[in-house]
Amino acid sequence: MAMNGKKEVIHREGMEEKLKKIDLMLPPPETEPDRQYYFMRKLREQVSAMKKELGRPLTANITTFGCQMNARDSEKILGIMRYVGYEESDSQEADFVLYNTCTVRENANLKVYGRLGQLKTAKRKNPNMVVALCGCMMQEEEVVEKIKKSYRNVDIIFGTHNIFKLAELLFRKLSDCEGNAKMLIDIWEGTTEIVEDLPNERKYKFKGGVNIMFGCNNFCSYCIVPYVRGRERSREPEDIIAEITDMVNDGVIEVMLLGQNVNSYGKNLKHPVTFAQLLERVEQIEGLKRIRFMTSHPKDLSDELIAVMGRSRKICKQLHLPLQSGSSRLLKIMNRHYTKEDYLLLVDKIRRAVPDISLTTDIIVGFPGETEEDFADTMDVVERVGYDSAFTFIYSKRTGTPAAQMENQVPEEIVKKRFDQLLAAVQDISARKTREKTGSVQEVLVEEKNKQDSSLVTGRTSQNYVVHFPGDASFIGKIVPVRLEESKGFYFIGSRVEQAR
Repeated sequence: MAMNGKKEVIHREGMEEKLKKIDLMLPPPETEPDRQYYFMRKLREQVSAMKKELGRPLTANITTFGCQMNARDSEKILGIMRYVGYEESDSQEADFVLYNTCTVRENANLKVYGRLGQLKTAKRKNPNMVVALCGCMMQEEEVVEKIKKSYRNVDIIFGTHNIFKLAELLFRKLSDCEGNAKMLIDIWEGTTEIVEDLPNERKYKFKGGVNIMFGCNNFCSYCIVPYVRGRERSREPEDIIAEITDMVNDGVIEVMLLGQNVNSYGKNLKHPVTFAQLLERVEQIEGLKRIRFMTSHPKDLSDELIAVMGRSRKICKQLHLPLQSGSSRLLKIMNRHYTKEDYLLLVDKIRRAVPDISLTTDIIVGFPGETEEDFADTMDVVERVGYDSAFTFIYSKRTGTPAAQMENQVPEEIVKKRFDQLLAAVQDISARKTREKTGSVQEVLVEEKNKQDSSLVTGRTSQNYVVHFPGDASFIGKIVPVRLEESKGFYFIGSRVEQAR
């Protein structure tokens, strides 16, 4: 197990050796990750026997809702499933169907309930199907009670803190240890434990995400995340560096460092390390060409971090810096711990250090008590900053947050009018920003063949602009200099200017 301190790094080729060392004649180990290796080996044998009995492979379908943290968790889930013998499937009628849920907005919950209802028919057709739920939504007690009452087709429920236990839970379910009709529920309210060295399956061979911390301490008044993800827990820098080094040895050239608030990384470690110091260490990894990170909270973005971004050769020229509101009055009620003026000063510092940086943001319209003056402040920040893009949201009550109890909710018709005004401004600014890049040559990391036109490939610039240009599959995973010939609003059509490197 690795929480704080040194650990054995298990590389891909060492996973099989690790499994072989686990003695199945003994009771399962108490410590992690050895305990999960025990159950992965037991589960692999179980899956193999089921394949022979059915005369076909077993399939797994993983659906991810929500943020990059959830996407990263799903890679770990898929890695475990493939490791024990399941094949990935796009079908909702697979033998194992899992929804990795998000609960930031209540609409996300409704989507999951709708999916679960549709699965009832599929499960009747396939008695071998196992339906599992995990993620933030499962950390809410009332949600779990509703599923227990209304969705008896669900077999396994676990939360955000014990993703690593999937093999153990599935083995218990398939072994009928709890009785075939009984729903297996394993929800942790919180943990300080960070379990390393389990399989994961990246979507792309050449890039991937790495969790550097878990949880959030900010308790913004509209946000449910601290209640479902728990308090901040940072991984040891040695563990992070070891994981990224292993990924680079496996072909990764771009890494995304993930956390609910990466800027507060390292504060809870026995020997505190700043996020800027971690970035400097990551940059020293030979073979790594690009570094991204998200999400940044403005209140914790230090001058030290800005300086590192300014002199870095590998940190991408893109920063997601959530604003939420341009009104200092509302920011205080939101518990954001910065003012409009603080935010604008921060943007000025960033742009002086990294003149060509692409800035993106999140904005909420219609927060309780928002006045025309408050909204005008938001529009003012949008115009002055000139975001390359923005995620704009209409505020909706989120049960369990302080804001949901506020009485001065803004009428729907007013919110809709403001939202449309904001969206139009954001789109106009974004289109202008992309036009300004037309004719420039940018380095593009090619991600895939274009889905609409097979003669094109698609990739992203350092600033995270999407670019389509003529090419074949041999370019995938390479960084290619491309001239941005034509702006299409949210993406570019380009042409290659020299050989890929």
